[in-house]
Amino acid sequence: MGLWGQAATPETAEAVLRRRLDALGMPPFRGFATHTNRTVLLSITARGVLRMHRGYAWAPDRVLSAIVKYVRPGTRRATRRSAEREFLTFPVEVHAPPVRQSRRGVERPRAGDEAIHVRLAEMHRRLNMQHFGGAMPAIRFRLSSRMRTRLGELAVDARSGKPLEIALGRTHLKHGWAEVEQTVLHEMVHQWQAESALPVDHGAVFRRKARAVGIEPSARRHLGHGGPRRTVD
Repeated sequence: MGLWGQAATPETAEAVLRRRLDALGMPPFRGFATHTNRTVLLSITARGVLRMHRGYAWAPDRVLSAIVKYVRPGTRRATRRSAEREFLTFPVEVHAPPVRQSRRGVERPRAGDEAIHVRLAEMHRRLNMQHFGGAMPAIRFRLSSRMRTRLGELAVDARSGKPLEIALGRTHLKHGWAEVEQTVLHEMVHQWQAESALPVDHGAVFRRKARAVGIEPSARRHLGHGGPRRTVD
């Protein structure tokens, strides 16, 4: 059965999606991949790979055209925001439900994690009062052994635009708590952007706020981003 039938395969959906995007003028990227992660709808990795929810293979051309506008270099901010609203409304999960992860794929807590989470929560509360007037809500922290090239990232819900969690690489904890605090504060600036309904990026607003809170505004972004779960370094 073809793409528009119930038996469409991920490979077929990915191939058709890429072909349709190319026909609509998608700019070149170093790679293209699809997924079914509900909170990371659209992202561009640090290596220049465009990642997109597989459900967009079923979207009408106007939605895909909005994606092309969103990722095209030089698109004005107002146009990008309008395009983002357009493609976020499409119910991708209806057409490509997420694949359930096996228990082997779930990262289990380790001894000492509870104490680390308590310290991170206390750090967030202190930095929130010190730099953001205590205005931001508490946020969940996650420790990841899979993050080997990124120190931390903020995940933002695609629909509501609200921050979901701050993830920190376990290897980063070995750098010492002073370094960890700098990373947490970096991600909190992104959290502040999201809570303020501002674009979550490393643009001029981010750089000004980063300098205001006393950190260097020089980190990589993994849009992700999110785009949509924007996972942002």
